[in-house]
Amino acid sequence: MARYFENSTDDLVPDALAGFARAHADVVEHHADSGSLVARHTAAARRVGLLSGGGSGHEPLHAGFVGAGMLDAACPGRVFASPHNRQIYQASLAVARPEGVLHIVKNYTGDRINFGIAAERLAHQDVACARVLVDDDLASDSEAVGAGRRGTGGTLLVEKILGGAADTGLGLTELAELGAAAVRRCRTLAVASAAHTAPTTDEPAFTLPAGELEYGVGIHGERANRTRPQQPVAALVEEMTDALLAAVRPGPGEPVLALVNGLGAVTSLELYGIFGELGRVLDARGVHLARHLVGDYVTALDMRGFSLTLLVADPAMLPFYDAPVRTAALRW
Repeated sequence: MARYFENSTDDLVPDALAGFARAHADVVEHHADSGSLVARHTAAARRVGLLSGGGSGHEPLHAGFVGAGMLDAACPGRVFASPHNRQIYQASLAVARPEGVLHIVKNYTGDRINFGIAAERLAHQDVACARVLVDDDLASDSEAVGAGRRGTGGTLLVEKILGGAADTGLGLTELAELGAAAVRRCRTLAVASAAHTAPTTDEPAFTLPAGELEYGVGIHGERANRTRPQQPVAALVEEMTDALLAAVRPGPGEPVLALVNGLGAVTSLELYGIFGELGRVLDARGVHLARHLVGDYVTALDMRGFSLTLLVADPAMLPFYDAPVRTAALRW
């Protein structure tokens, strides 16, 4: 008996996209020809369209953040696989504004290649295109990782800041520079006590002995560089938070945005306890926790784990983050 409730593995993503579009028809429309979701309502002041995408299995990223105040379009690929460059190209043409389109790309090889090919095709059509590459994963910050840091939970915060900024009419170069600055100020760290189960095999991506923890896991089930005994959450969150603070180095009084993100199979009871410990550590370190999100925002199918993200916002970023948003997964 299959673990996933699906018609077939091949149908899982397209069926979900069609259902998502129907459930949130006030916010998005489904372009089945390109396999993309496009916002029904965006600010008239936008001079640049915002587009992101990546493998499915991380819901609500990216589809859940299409709408007023955030993305103009999202291109979901198959589970944990990059969207095809044709999807990205067609969706980019659909949402490009007078100054073009900005691609927000997580740092994975397939995504970089396909978004790059799409950008080349757009150039042939005289559509201006720039890229913000999100590489916030602290665990893969090593010279031994040839592709560089992975893009993970910080993608949500970057998309929100850029959405608010685009609504004020900033141009393509200004948005690309703002996005790059936000990425530089953002790091994420994830842990898991059990891997996700792959739809194609119904098997876990990896196995851990009871009481063990994968410290620095990736959102596609990439193993960490160390497996360690699980400890009380207070000590675990303190260690993770101190590692993130050492990387982003907030100055005195600088506002910090925090994301406590479930990876798919962690309960709200646990996530709010984790957030409480994060707040305790930040208070003890004299760090100004200005804004926060707690919940499942960038998941990894049914992985039993969580990630912490810290972004040090400069004075220009906070109003963009606070700007109104109306998407399926984020509204204020």
